[in-house]
Amino acid sequence: MRTLLLSFVLVLLASSHLVADTTRPNILILLGDDIDRDSLGPWGGQAHTPHLDQLAKDGMRLDSVYANVAMCAPFRQELYSGRTAWRTRAMPNHSRSAGGTKSLPHYLQPLGYRVGLLGKKHIGPANAYPFDNLGDVTKKNDGNPELVKRAKAYMTEARDAGKPFCLVVASHDGHGPYTTGDPSQYDANALKLETDKIDTPAYRQALRLHLAEVTNLDALLGKLRGVLAEEKLAGNTLVLFCSEQGNAFPFAKWTCFNDGLASGVIVALPGTIPVGKSNKQLTWIADIAPTLLEATGGEASLEDFDGKSQWQNWTGGNLPIHRYAYGAFTNCNIIDNRDRIFPIRCIRDDRYTLIWSPRHEEEITSNTTLTQALAWIEADPTDGKASPAATWVRKAKRTKPEKDDQLVHRLHHRPEWALYDRTTDPEELTNLIDDPHHAKDAERLKQELQTWLSKWDDADPVVTERGFVNQN
Repeated sequence: MRTLLLSFVLVLLASSHLVADTTRPNILILLGDDIDRDSLGPWGGQAHTPHLDQLAKDGMRLDSVYANVAMCAPFRQELYSGRTAWRTRAMPNHSRSAGGTKSLPHYLQPLGYRVGLLGKKHIGPANAYPFDNLGDVTKKNDGNPELVKRAKAYMTEARDAGKPFCLVVASHDGHGPYTTGDPSQYDANALKLETDKIDTPAYRQALRLHLAEVTNLDALLGKLRGVLAEEKLAGNTLVLFCSEQGNAFPFAKWTCFNDGLASGVIVALPGTIPVGKSNKQLTWIADIAPTLLEATGGEASLEDFDGKSQWQNWTGGNLPIHRYAYGAFTNCNIIDNRDRIFPIRCIRDDRYTLIWSPRHEEEITSNTTLTQALAWIEADPTDGKASPAATWVRKAKRTKPEKDDQLVHRLHHRPEWALYDRTTDPEELTNLIDDPHHAKDAERLKQELQTWLSKWDDADPVVTERGFVNQN
């Protein structure tokens, strides 16, 4: 009898332990790859995203989220670590974080979480990002079925073990080459082009294929939320969608323009995050990790993160956390541009963007998607198949409209200082740096940017980036 009673007590204690652990919210993060925020349905874009639209109705759209660097490896390391690229030193693409970097697994595993990463990695070293490695999937065909299968297994195994989970599903959809999705959903000729784009058939076709992948990513979101519902996990799972940085077309990824550094983020947690709302408070990608830690009841020391928790804003507040967001771009160690030094640094507030290019007279900015375009700027374009940016150069050279000539020049050249008022110029085309009406704001932003760079030993970005060349 005493043995039976003791067994019953032990079962009760074990059950209460399971209940206590599962009161913490699960976390499911779906990460896109090179997707422009403003192309997505919740932000009025032309991509077909019914599941993302529904997530926005079920949660909160974050309208002012910015990354430090508009390239995959720096973005992901900022996201997972909650630390800026200046601190991780992961500023060039294909870079690895400095020793001592900590990330989500370090913070959530001590709270009992299983913390997994499924899909694209592009982070390192392993001891800085010790996720449960659930493997990657090929981009040669649609990876959604395999991603859903592995995600379901990981989430249900954690649940059955009485453990909360944090799972990142990192899709390749959105990143070239564009191989997934159904392009027939989009009519290339009917697509609307932004004012900072040159209209060529090659660009329209590439944009069509890219948008098909965005819709395929949206389908993955729908399937993952379906798994949560079927497995009775939806009510206690915080779902976070992130588009990553801007797309790989000109003036987005590989730049400090808004279309590069802005990120589309939507968060939802039933009964906790208000539904159908948006928040315009300035947010860093580095804020996401400390916000998730607070959401799970964890606490971080001041030394852990550069970002700050936005949990109060995610749960209905409207508190200013940052006055400024900072950004950077480095050419070095990029395919076709490994030794080119053309640093760009920027600062944003809720209205203005200030961009500094210290080598504006000595070098050109470029990246692998612009290599052919650069060659054609310096020589006569040829007929036949070409990259979208190269077809811009070909059209501009042959038809010579002033607007197109200006955009082609902008592909590779930047002024030393550029000031843009995003309230009247969302595509950041009109440089106000010499406008006396904006002189005070320009000077304020210059001072704040220099203060930030000096803090991180980056007051001379040319010296910083010479130190990056070939170190990885």
